[in-house]
Amino acid sequence: MNEDLMYIERVKKGDTASFQFLVEKYQDLVFSVALKVVRNPDDAQDAAQEGFIKAYQQLYKFEGKSKFSTWLYTIAYRAAVDKLNKRSFLSITDDYDRADDSTTPLSVLADEEQSSFIKRAIDGLPSSESLIITLFYMNECSVKEIATITGLTETNIKVKMFRAKKTLQNQLRFLL
Repeated sequence: MNEDLMYIERVKKGDTASFQFLVEKYQDLVFSVALKVVRNPDDAQDAAQEGFIKAYQQLYKFEGKSKFSTWLYTIAYRAAVDKLNKRSFLSITDDYDRADDSTTPLSVLADEEQSSFIKRAIDGLPSSESLIITLFYMNECSVKEIATITGLTETNIKVKMFRAKKTLQNQLRFLL
């Protein structure tokens, strides 16, 4: 039994505090999924919280047929889409905080600059392509898992991923 399932079983048996482990483990990834949809950190935080609340309320329905993370990302994605449908967003901002364990100030600066370019290039993609790239490369979701999360077909995901990679290659050519 993997660690997630152990905590899920504890929550189902009434140990509600065990859900905190799952929140802490997945909060950054859930936030990044929400942020790719709503493109506003405050709204993404709200959508992430709503996603966790819905996941907690529906945890009894989780059967373990897929990975918990896929199930959770699906809920978070839908919560973010609901939030997006309720409001018109004017701000396209992103404030990821990334930990870096490099040892020299010069390498830290170079890594931050490169990450900044990559982040801006990903953010410049259409929102569905940006989300797919984030899920695939940063969250390490499979194409099948992304299809479950987004409701898109696997073929559509592959096409969008191909287009996004081409666009990113052109934009980031000077870095490579």
